[in-house]
Amino acid sequence: MTIPEMYQKRTAMCNAARDFLEKNTDSDGKISAENAAEYDRMESEIVALTKNIERHQRQNALDAELNKPINSPILNMPDGSNNLKTGRASAEYKQAALSALRNKFQNVNNILQEQVASDGGYLVPTEWDERLIDTLDEENIIRKLGTSITTSGEHKINIVASKPAAGWLAEGTPLTFSNATFNQKTLDAHKLAVGVQVTNELLFDNAFNLEDYIVDQFGKAIANAEEDAFINGTGSGQPTGILTTATLGVTTTSATNITSDEIINLVYSLKRPYRKNACFIVNDQTLATVRKLKDTTQNYLWQPSYAAGEPDRLLGYPIYTSAYMPTIASDTAVIAFGDFSYYNIGDRGERTFQKLDEKYAEQFMTGFLMAERVDGVLVLPEAVQLLKMRT
Repeated sequence: MTIPEMYQKRTAMCNAARDFLEKNTDSDGKISAENAAEYDRMESEIVALTKNIERHQRQNALDAELNKPINSPILNMPDGSNNLKTGRASAEYKQAALSALRNKFQNVNNILQEQVASDGGYLVPTEWDERLIDTLDEENIIRKLGTSITTSGEHKINIVASKPAAGWLAEGTPLTFSNATFNQKTLDAHKLAVGVQVTNELLFDNAFNLEDYIVDQFGKAIANAEEDAFINGTGSGQPTGILTTATLGVTTTSATNITSDEIINLVYSLKRPYRKNACFIVNDQTLATVRKLKDTTQNYLWQPSYAAGEPDRLLGYPIYTSAYMPTIASDTAVIAFGDFSYYNIGDRGERTFQKLDEKYAEQFMTGFLMAERVDGVLVLPEAVQLLKMRT
């Protein structure tokens, strides 16, 4: 089944589930236990199909990457000059890095040694780094929605603390000037490290695509750790998470349930300029709850996407899920709504990798460690509003 066919099937399933729920809900808004179980089954099939669509989209992206030409075109000018890439971007450096991985850094040539980082690691080849960034953008919702900045040192961001206000003047009355004031947010650099283990057999097996494996595993692991910090981080030794800084917009009347009115109130707790590019971020469990909510005309607040690559919508705004958003529990913020471009991510320097040879020797495996320095902060807390469950 193709992706468009799966989208059509999911739309039909959503319509069928909606009709079933409306048909079997009595005048008091209640549904029998048997019908509730049947609806839950229909809903679980929709969720499973949605995840299958996402898997196929990721596989298509991977196939497109693997199908790119592996031979480089001839770029030499007729006079023999050539703009060859140097340093970490050169083909020689990439090959040296891959060779070092395969021989567990026992035979490191001069090309690789020239780029040794100050902490004793080896800098990741530029092409690998670009692919890692692509993976991070694909796997990490906050990186996709936020604003990334490359920093060379501590980076200060100026934000308006107070704005001058206009006022009416009577004839002949002098104008009183007011000053705009500014605050600063600082992007620092916190080290994030992740390791993977590779069997020695695979290291020496030239038929095995070690490069793709390393990039894929590191990319997904870093993306998961980053997203957790970008959402929940304390700011101490790690980025400051959105839930740590964002403004509380709505507190529910129940500790275990969310109402349609509370979702609507959350939307309008966000100032109008930020609503233009706003979206929701929730946990899958929370999404299952809000999908059942209706407005006063009995229309569902949640609407499925009808186009490949487009997110589903809640009250007309895109809705994304993250495994690192909290699930519904008392005294917990479970929905974030706002313009997440005001979450700034600062990437510092280059990524490095090292080997962990002896640590896994008895398993006949070799560990590889990758490290990056990154920070994140929501520069305007009012740009994101939170829905929090009652205590």
